[in-house]
Amino acid sequence: MILVTVGTQLGFDRLIEGMDQIALTLKEPIIAQIGDGSFIPQNMEYHRNIAAPEFEELVGRARLIVAHAGIGSVLTARRMNRPIVLIPRCASLGEHRNDHQIATAKQLNSLDEIYIVQSTLELQSVIEKIPTSIATRLQASSDARKLRQAIKGFINFGHI
Repeated sequence: MILVTVGTQLGFDRLIEGMDQIALTLKEPIIAQIGDGSFIPQNMEYHRNIAAPEFEELVGRARLIVAHAGIGSVLTARRMNRPIVLIPRCASLGEHRNDHQIATAKQLNSLDEIYIVQSTLELQSVIEKIPTSIATRLQASSDARKLRQAIKGFINFGHI
């Protein structure tokens, strides 16, 4: 299951519309928390707001979270060991008062299990590349961590 969240403060129609379009092609359920946006999804389950305990339970069941680039969503995904795809809100599109979410996404771009997209056109290809199995994800993450540690050790010993 994929969990989509726009956070608790603002709607984010661009994200919800994009996910609603690709919901037709994905072979898994999608549950979206849409806030006070004006777009009403037709192809995925949605709720305006989800209470914190239920949201935590959904995150625990999700294989993936798709969200705005709000730090609360990122911290929840990290705490629950779930990959997250972030699409930052853009001030130029009237989605926020400034571009702090774009700055946040740039800072998070190099972290494992955080995927950044700039447009809804990128969403489907990124979602399809993320392993569907939690065990596969954890193994890939573990292997990447071991490789980074080995490279760091090699560099620290002055071999480069």
